[in-house]
Amino acid sequence: MPRASPLPRPPWGRPGVKAVITAGVFVTTLWNLRCFLNPSEVSGEAPKHTEPLVVLVWDWPSKQVPNVSRDICHELYGITGCWLTTERRLLDQADVVVFPHTRLQPGRDRLPKERPPGQNWVWVSLESPSNTKALAGWNQTFNWVMTYRQDSDIFIPYGKLVPNRSATVNIPTKTNLVSWVISNYHRTQKRAEVYRNLSRYLHVNIYGKANKKPLCKDCLLPTTSKSKFYLAFENSIHQDYITEKLWRNSLMASTVPVVLGPPRANYEQFIPADSFIHVDDFGSLAELATFLKTMNSSRYRQFFAWQKRYSVKLYTDWRERICTICTAYPSLPRGHVYPDLETWFNT
Repeated sequence: MPRASPLPRPPWGRPGVKAVITAGVFVTTLWNLRCFLNPSEVSGEAPKHTEPLVVLVWDWPSKQVPNVSRDICHELYGITGCWLTTERRLLDQADVVVFPHTRLQPGRDRLPKERPPGQNWVWVSLESPSNTKALAGWNQTFNWVMTYRQDSDIFIPYGKLVPNRSATVNIPTKTNLVSWVISNYHRTQKRAEVYRNLSRYLHVNIYGKANKKPLCKDCLLPTTSKSKFYLAFENSIHQDYITEKLWRNSLMASTVPVVLGPPRANYEQFIPADSFIHVDDFGSLAELATFLKTMNSSRYRQFFAWQKRYSVKLYTDWRERICTICTAYPSLPRGHVYPDLETWFNT
């Protein structure tokens, strides 16, 4: 077979230096333009998400499933470009799939059989490690975790203090010393032990199912607000595990929380040091009881100084919690899987 004829050489021979420089400038300009238009391709970062982020909630965390067919995140919370859905048929279109631990069954029968490329799975839990079982079966499954812990990929606290310019202090009229709302009382829990010993030195007004005095939803705050102090005792003690017992039952009710939970330093990451009393502040429960019973009105008012600068925001709607995934999405790690979820959560 005859060889193909070589391409004809230009009549001016080899390209000159000027031509090489011109071509180089042209190529450099194109490269810079590409970097400008697609910086993520050059830097190795994840490309910016221009389409609405589709977040599929595989099973809704609460028993009542709200209507999320509209642009809920934008309508309720001002978060744009975020679409929630509970329609499993949209699995292939979802950027993120959310799996609440309370809805996970042992084994993988109810999980998707395959994961589309680039899709990220989120494990969600608001319970403490003491009340979270069967974690070992979910190793090498989830890309991100969404919990009350500050070191979670997506942090969802039970509440927080937000700036408030009202600069007013509201202390309702107090008719008793200490109250406690408790639904699940177990004698083996630390909080039960502390209560039994503390009650030897002062009277505690107990409400809730455990004492056969349940409070309706609208009755809780008016009831606890009548007490000078509230026992914000957590059911288990873990890092960052600070629940509605502090935020709603106590601070929102304008009563001083007496807390039992993680160390004082952990609480002070969330609320001012002078806004609460920690059980560990005292050498004995007798000393704590004396401190509560002998406190004068001037000292008591100092616990409410935080109200001049802040108010309490509760997180109670799962729609708001899940919408925060879209806010966090651009900064979340890519290509990461938790190899040992149980070890991470129990650490």
